[in-house]
Amino acid sequence: MANSTSGESVISRFVRIVGAFDDAHRTMTVAELSRRSGLPVTTTYRLTDEMLSEGLLERGMDGVRVGTRLWELVSRSSRMVGLREAALPFMEDVQSIVQHSTTLGILDSDEVLYIERLGAGSSIVNITKVAGRLPLHATSSGLVLLAFASPAYQDIILAKPLTRFTETTLTDPSELRRHLAAIRQRGFAAMPGVIVPESSGIAVPVYGPDNTVVAALSVVVPRNEENIGARVAVLMTAARGISRAIGWRGDTRGMIRQSN
Repeated sequence: MANSTSGESVISRFVRIVGAFDDAHRTMTVAELSRRSGLPVTTTYRLTDEMLSEGLLERGMDGVRVGTRLWELVSRSSRMVGLREAALPFMEDVQSIVQHSTTLGILDSDEVLYIERLGAGSSIVNITKVAGRLPLHATSSGLVLLAFASPAYQDIILAKPLTRFTETTLTDPSELRRHLAAIRQRGFAAMPGVIVPESSGIAVPVYGPDNTVVAALSVVVPRNEENIGARVAVLMTAARGISRAIGWRGDTRGMIRQSN
């Protein structure tokens, strides 16, 4: 299909419209959708009408929202669906034992993308959410994924400016490299208050059929209540179960140091 007069493709404009929706903007008027997507109002009206006719968007009382048809199409072949379905029973076990939020994250576009989160009725601050993204260097899941990524990929990430969120956030490339090496050696990351001062993250890798790290399983617990040994044991047991459920053979020899 032809590009717009600005040179932007239809696919790019479609992504901008869908990307404008989030937890705080589940339903929007077309005018608001235009503002959030940065597209002209006339373009937004036209594309919205087309997406409504295909069921990709739906009309609500206060505007339009993401349609069930879009979820259906995405769910048919997404690798995340199979991983999430395999992980859920094990995540439920972890959450019932630890009694704090349990998350499953993957590496995507140089960030952690959380594809599942089981909440808990605790008062600790936990900013992870399903379909939410957080930086690699400031989360336990991100550090696990980065630790098992290729050296070339690590070089790319560590060459970028790294935001300091709290006093414990690691931003020095040399210090981070040492920390990543320690994570590979011990097989888990435990990060006290690196993005939210009140909470700590503990994460372990999940392996795929080819021995690459495909995800990170983590829990978020109150600061100074980490009980790392017990939490790691529970997480590792669950991560092995998830790994085997998606085809990992349980062979730790020649483990490939690369995240997918």
